[in-house]
Amino acid sequence: MTVTVADLKKKGKEIIGHPDHGIATVSSKDWLRDVSKDPVAQVIDYLVSLFPISQWAGRYNLGWLSGDVIAGLTVGIVLVPQSMSYAQIATLPAEYGLYSAFVGVLIYCLFATSKDVSIGPVAVMSLTVSQIIKHVDDLHPGVWSGPQIGTTVAFICGFIVLGIGLLRLGWLVEFIPAPAVSGFMTGSALNIASGQLPGLLGITGFDTRAATYEVFINTLKGLGRMKKDAAFGIPALISLYIIRWACERLGKRYPSKARWFFFMSVFRNAFVIVVLTIAAWLYTRDKQDAQGKYPIKILETVPRGFKHLGQPDIDPKLITSLASELPVATIILLLEHIAISKSFGRVNGYKINPNQELIAIGVTNTIGTLFGAYPATGSFSRSALQSKSGSRTPAAGLFSALVVIVALYGLTSAFYWIPTAALSAVIIHAVADLVASPKHVYSFWRVSPIEFVIWLAGMLVTVFATIEDGIYTSICASLALLLIRLAKPRGQFLGKVRIRMDEQSREVFVPLKPNAGLMNPHVKVYPPSPGVVVYRFEESFLYPNSSLVNDAVVEYVKEQTRRGKDMSNVKAKDRPWNDPGGTEDEQDVSKPLLHAIVLDFSSVSHIDTTGIQALLDTRTEVERWADRPIEFHFASILSPWIRRALVAGGFGLGTPKAQLPQEVAPVTRFHDEAISDPEHSKEEELERNYKNDDIEVAIQSPVSSSSRSASISEFTFRDRSAGPDETAPLLDVRTPFFHLDIAAAVRAAESGVASKAVSIRSVILKD
Repeated sequence: MTVTVADLKKKGKEIIGHPDHGIATVSSKDWLRDVSKDPVAQVIDYLVSLFPISQWAGRYNLGWLSGDVIAGLTVGIVLVPQSMSYAQIATLPAEYGLYSAFVGVLIYCLFATSKDVSIGPVAVMSLTVSQIIKHVDDLHPGVWSGPQIGTTVAFICGFIVLGIGLLRLGWLVEFIPAPAVSGFMTGSALNIASGQLPGLLGITGFDTRAATYEVFINTLKGLGRMKKDAAFGIPALISLYIIRWACERLGKRYPSKARWFFFMSVFRNAFVIVVLTIAAWLYTRDKQDAQGKYPIKILETVPRGFKHLGQPDIDPKLITSLASELPVATIILLLEHIAISKSFGRVNGYKINPNQELIAIGVTNTIGTLFGAYPATGSFSRSALQSKSGSRTPAAGLFSALVVIVALYGLTSAFYWIPTAALSAVIIHAVADLVASPKHVYSFWRVSPIEFVIWLAGMLVTVFATIEDGIYTSICASLALLLIRLAKPRGQFLGKVRIRMDEQSREVFVPLKPNAGLMNPHVKVYPPSPGVVVYRFEESFLYPNSSLVNDAVVEYVKEQTRRGKDMSNVKAKDRPWNDPGGTEDEQDVSKPLLHAIVLDFSSVSHIDTTGIQALLDTRTEVERWADRPIEFHFASILSPWIRRALVAGGFGLGTPKAQLPQEVAPVTRFHDEAISDPEHSKEEELERNYKNDDIEVAIQSPVSSSSRSASISEFTFRDRSAGPDETAPLLDVRTPFFHLDIAAAVRAAESGVASKAVSIRSVILKD
């Protein structure tokens, strides 16, 4: 006996239960073909996309250069004092802030897809680094220095973010919504401001890295211990706000000179630092005591140039000690930058590539460790400044780097006399812009009150606990809300409303009970024909929510239709154990028999195995209730994969019930045979045999010609390939219960009801 390839294929199909209905559905080959249409071109595009500078560097011109020079130098002047101030937040020497600033603005321009974002030390990341340093010091006192810990955090987090970008996993950031980001950013800003307030006033004697409320209370208690530093810090903070307010007012009053006033406002940080540095030098230059201390706290020695250039010292034991702190540092590193870059891209008319931005951040931080830098990411205040200053390309960062180089090699001796109280004033002034305004917060409440609660929770936890707890609270609350919305979506049973437009009328389908917030509450909604149920599910049909459809449809069917079999005379011993009988045994003749269920899939973008099983369970339950086969019509299927899944579940084909699958997600290999009791199996077999001989059931069969013809002739199109006047059905005629829209599906279902009524009447008259 010769075994051919065809025989083997046939046997293989029998083993796996391959359907023989001959209906073409989308396959994995189609998916692979769409994913990899041209692998070589995709690889080339991927490699080119890693260096966005190649797309604009060749077109660079003098017009762009002028804007980049102005923006870069402007940002650089702000970046120098800010980076030294943020290093103070991170409890690191000032030069490490300058190192991070230089590497950030220099490297980022090579990989950036945003012309406005400025990379460097930021307040929230600096606060996180200080908390990590404190955490490691508490576990291993004096083993590792603060700069080594900061550099290690930059290397590990940068490497993680780089991997996320290279693997194109930037979409993970989208799981954290804007209110969650704003919540912990506001809390972090308050935390930073409270931590710098003692330095502004010269108050010492307590931990400034404790919870925000503790620092604020201790600051109030220590007001009587203020030192001379307050004479530098308070005027600095007041001056910063006065200069900004005055420049804004003058710019509005004299629009022709608004740009000059803008740059005057920009230079307020540098102006205040220069003035107070001169004042501090005049006051303290001859007042050093025997221990080498001055009457006020000044920055003192800032090493000239890159003193820590070289291979970073990455200790595996240190990585183990700070491993628990890495997730929050990584989240801040990527989240803050992506949020900022998206905002500026949206405002200024371009679109960033989140994955490429993550690559830029990753490369910046990993290379930064060679210079001794600590983690750097996008700064909102400096990015806004770069945008307003007229940056034309990411090359503006090169000129910011030039300013930092000049500061490192030419101004370090002047940095010696900078009062730290003035740096605290710069920090408080900068982070105040990170606090959400009342208008901003109220917009959260108006759009989504529950997201306002998430914002409030993130902010309060950050203020009363730590920034780490605030971030985790915001993220977990956001993910919980997402899962709840997925698991508990809305669904509506639909009815008809006839609307008129330009002397024409048509039917639209709306909820049977319209929401007064959406529609005129006085609108009369008419239900579909008796025995037809129309249901719209407003979410993807997935395992967390699929049981809701089953419960909703089955309960509605039992409430709105009568039972197909009279159970009032059935004895207790013949009843299923879970059907004690009662009021539902009484057949209400005013209620119709169930004939068809129409499911509107216009909002369903995905369906999984559990969803198909839920539909099968629904079909089984309603047919058991109606004691007859029920038509299932599907409208507006969005994806060929949804169509494939429905066909696999036996829907849309008009297949007799005896040939339909009862389960597509069995627990065991022989699930049906293993768990079904003999009485249940016997009952199902008797029902099938009885129905095959029943005239009424035969008339109601889903394969009736009326339903089939109604569905396949709903929509046709002119088929030019067949001839100039030839038409063809728009949908596959072998799936008569899949419809183009809800109106076509309901018409098909109602025509089936009408044809059955006519057939029953003709049979009765014949008898």
